[in-house]
Amino acid sequence: MENHQMKPTLPLLCLGFFLGLALSSGGAWAALKLGDAAPDFAVEAAQGGREFPFSLAEALKKGPVVLYFYPKSFTSVCTQEAHEFAENIANFEAAGASVIGLSGDKIETQKEFSASECRDKFPVGADPSLSVAKVYDAAFNVPVMGAAFASRISYVISPEGKILYSYSDSSAEKHIENTLAVVRTWREQHKN
Repeated sequence: MENHQMKPTLPLLCLGFFLGLALSSGGAWAALKLGDAAPDFAVEAAQGGREFPFSLAEALKKGPVVLYFYPKSFTSVCTQEAHEFAENIANFEAAGASVIGLSGDKIETQKEFSASECRDKFPVGADPSLSVAKVYDAAFNVPVMGAAFASRISYVISPEGKILYSYSDSSAEKHIENTLAVVRTWREQHKN
């Protein structure tokens, strides 16, 4: 019985170890630069467990978008980051911004993650081929695992589709604080 209970945990521990190793060895990743055009994309997303099509172009019509990439749903740091975004979503909305998280997980996983860890507050998109992560320079390979993941990179994208800010760090600690500061500054500069 004990071995059976440990089987689901062991792969997650191994994944966490190799992700940590890969993320810590790389330091900073290549990221789109300030003023670059943000590549448009559409993905299947979920919020509150409900699936829907997400379009960056449509979201930008409402204001800036905080797009954050993360390696894997239901891992410790990714879950912590989702909780922190959820706790601050009202602050992002007050600044006129929306938030979406993207990882290489499938939509079924994202439906569950959006309800439990994002607490129904914001959507997470499925990018199983990492095609969006790749055009945002937010994908990395873990050769020893034979797998690729999204890097932990956050972008703030202006309603005009330009990169206002990018931040990459394997720790989730400053992603929320930094992106919120940028959208608040944007809001102050664009008051009517």
